[in-house]
Amino acid sequence: MRTASKKRETLETQIEVSVNLDDPNEVSIETGVGFFDHMLEAFARHGRIGLVVNATGDLHIDSHHTVEDVGIVLGQLIKEALGDKNSINRFGSAYVPMDEALGFVALDISGRPFLVFDAEFSNEKLGNFDTELVQEFLQAFAFQSAITLHAKVLYGHNTHHKIEAIFKALGRALGEAIRINSDIKGVNSTKGLIE
Repeated sequence: MRTASKKRETLETQIEVSVNLDDPNEVSIETGVGFFDHMLEAFARHGRIGLVVNATGDLHIDSHHTVEDVGIVLGQLIKEALGDKNSINRFGSAYVPMDEALGFVALDISGRPFLVFDAEFSNEKLGNFDTELVQEFLQAFAFQSAITLHAKVLYGHNTHHKIEAIFKALGRALGEAIRINSDIKGVNSTKGLIE
C-alpha cells in the first residue's frame, strides 16, 4: 500500500494528515474552514484517494495559514507515498463541468514543481475561505509534491462552482497520474529517473 502520514506544528497551525493512494475508503476532513473541507473531500473522492486531515490554525486572523500549510503537508505526503514512482502513468488531466462552470487540470509527476493558474473569482470569500487561497493551496501542493500543475477555469460565473470544478479536476487528474499501469516497466521517463 502506498501510504504516508505526517504531523506538522508551527506557531500558526497544527496539522495531521494521512494519505492512502490505494484505498479510497477513508476520507475525513476537519480544518475549521468549511468550504475548504468540502473541496478537499471532493478532491479525495474524485481522485479515489484515502485522505484524513485534522488541522487547527489561527483562524481568528484568517484562513491563509491553515489552507497553505495543509497544501504543504499534502504535497509532501503525495510525494512520499509515491515512493520510486515505478509503473505509474505519471501524467493526468481532466475536464470537470460544474453546472455553468468548466474547470481543467493537467499535471505531470515530473519532479519539477511548477504551477500555471488561470482563474478569476468574482467573490472574495466563501464562508471563512478566501478565494485567492485556491492559488496559494495549489502552489504549496505543486511545489511540495514536485508536480508540474496547470489549472484553469475555462468559463463560469458562480465562484463556488468554479473552485469546485478545479478541485474535482485535480482529484481526477492526480488519480489518473498515480495509477499503476502494468504496461509501464520501471519509471515512465526517457531518463529512467523521476526526481
